[in-house]
Amino acid sequence: MTDAIVAKGLKVHFQTAAGLVRAVDGVDLTVAQGAFHGIVGESGCGKTTLARALIGLQSATEGQVQILGRDRSDWARSDRKGFARAVQFIFQDPLGSMSRRQTVGQTLEEPLQIHSVGDAKARRARVAELLDLVALPATVLDRLPRSLSGGQRQRVSIARALALSPQVLICDEPLSALDVSVRAQIVNLFARLQAQLGLTIVIVAHDLAIVREVCSAVTVMYLGRVAEEGVAKALFADPAHPYSQALLSAVPSPDPRIEATRPRILLAGDPPSPRNPPPGCRFSTRCPVVEPRCRETEPALRAVQHGGAAACHLADANIHAMI
Repeated sequence: MTDAIVAKGLKVHFQTAAGLVRAVDGVDLTVAQGAFHGIVGESGCGKTTLARALIGLQSATEGQVQILGRDRSDWARSDRKGFARAVQFIFQDPLGSMSRRQTVGQTLEEPLQIHSVGDAKARRARVAELLDLVALPATVLDRLPRSLSGGQRQRVSIARALALSPQVLICDEPLSALDVSVRAQIVNLFARLQAQLGLTIVIVAHDLAIVREVCSAVTVMYLGRVAEEGVAKALFADPAHPYSQALLSAVPSPDPRIEATRPRILLAGDPPSPRNPPPGCRFSTRCPVVEPRCRETEPALRAVQHGGAAACHLADANIHAMI
């Protein structure tokens, strides 16, 4: 089966007055068809830039991206509408991504009109179907986005993305602007849609609890590079990179007895600037088990015990006992 997304050597660099910013700096990424793939990391690690670069919303400085077995640049040259049918992007701010003058009904019907899908009757039927998919009542059709709750707006945004029956959804922090109680509902909605429609979903998130709940695979990023990747359950059960371990140690447990006794890994300082990444391993300035070689030689991604890969010189060692 063809992978849904394959990126090789992807770089996104920005030239600023303060210097060159290496937002994404040589990322290889493979997303299997039908996967629910999470991209996680701290703010500023490059995960949103990577997601936008995958579909061309952000120009890449270097590297290649294939979507559904076809080079993204080929899609852009010869079949832009076909690409829009195949791949959709869900933005972090649903209100900002919708016209404030259009009703929900107009918002959902617009992509169908642009792509000449059916007649007016068929489009109305499809809009009704989309509302049902995201569990919204028909009463929202005549309302403007600003009159909806945050959760309702995100459901409309998801419905609009589904209008053309895409195969791939890429979602940029779709839960960050929502209340905690609403996040669970939207997470469950994504999981249901993924199973019901056979979608490939890539979700950018900083909340590892959510990623652990729904994702089948995960990529952990740090300072523009991939720190670790693998099957979500296996990686969360036995992370090989000290950065992944630190992120997971910060995820609260629902059991207060476990929460009160489990150890935390506190990282010193802030991530270095992407304008001036350190030599060697990019995590070396904050790593609790750093060795001299870590400051000199950048580690490559290599296979680890959980079946994925980690960019760490100590990936084969018992890091859990060392930290």
